Amino acid sequence: MSRDYSFETGVYRPPSEGGSASLLVRFTRNCPWNHCAFCSMYKGKKFSLRPLAEIKADINAMANLVVDLQAESKALGHGGRVTREAILALLEKAPGLNHHPGADMLIQWMAVGGKTAFIQDGNSMIMPPRNLIAALTHLRETFPSIERITTYARARTLAQRSLEDLKAIRAAGLNRLHLGLETGDDALLKQIKKGVTADGHIEGGKKAMAAGFQVSEYWMPGLGGKEMTDRHAENTARVLSAVNPHYIRSRPFRPAPGTPMSDQVNQGRISLLDPREQLLELRRMIQNLEVTSRVCFDHMGNYWRTASGDLVLHHAYEGYQFPDEKQTVLDRIELGLAYKQEPARFFL
Repeated sequence: MSRDYSFETGVYRPPSEGGSASLLVRFTRNCPWNHCAFCSMYKGKKFSLRPLAEIKADINAMANLVVDLQAESKALGHGGRVTREAILALLEKAPGLNHHPGADMLIQWMAVGGKTAFIQDGNSMIMPPRNLIAALTHLRETFPSIERITTYARARTLAQRSLEDLKAIRAAGLNRLHLGLETGDDALLKQIKKGVTADGHIEGGKKAMAAGFQVSEYWMPGLGGKEMTDRHAENTARVLSAVNPHYIRSRPFRPAPGTPMSDQVNQGRISLLDPREQLLELRRMIQNLEVTSRVCFDHMGNYWRTASGDLVLHHAYEGYQFPDEKQTVLDRIELGLAYKQEPARFFL
């Protein structure tokens, strides 16, 4: 079989887009900023914009695989469904798929209905809007089963885009943006080399909301260590309250080996919070938070336990609806503070 099945697949995506959940489509390679002192994801890798023709060719190659797998299924009397027999029949005709880095991802995505896609890599919104719109349009037209498209984005890039361009990108089919706020404190943003100010985060986040995207903002409890805990909590709450995104997600700071932040911890320049101090910082942030967002703790880093052994804050993806459940979260934190917490192993 001489059909072209060649397409790129990147490494990173949010947990909600993992497993068989989403089609991973690579519009850009790596991260255009790549200076964040806490991040090891794209270090040593060069950013590049992929040409529009190359992105479309990838989408077409994915479509070839989908069509051919469905044809094998129909020939076996399976009605186009993804079955083991259909997969084996296709692999017999195209054995190269056994070594294809993205074939399994695509087949699993087909098997669960092909409803979501994630655009890789670190900040696809940096693409020229016209090219991004064209690529999104081609993806939607090629795979009409897709109901949601998600990507990572930087607040600074969003702030630089016109509202008209953002609305056009949204209309082309991009539904959800994941933004790494990390902190709302200007001094800490500078320390971690985030490349954007608190006001820039507010501008980018609010513009994304105004354009109609579903916005998830991520912050990092403990990022400022003992030295900056109060200002980190209070200013992060201030920025998030100003943006009022759909989701706020907690990703507690863990110094990744080989990063500048890890070096600073090892040199004693950053003093990591102990479990009780983590909860105190979290309480201060929540107390100052005035939003209608869903506030989520869907990460193993939110590990604290109550005296009865259950999690202080559940890990459900939809989290807690604020302001209705704000007091519930604060009450749960008090339960955690009343119990002697043990440090999590992955924080050591």
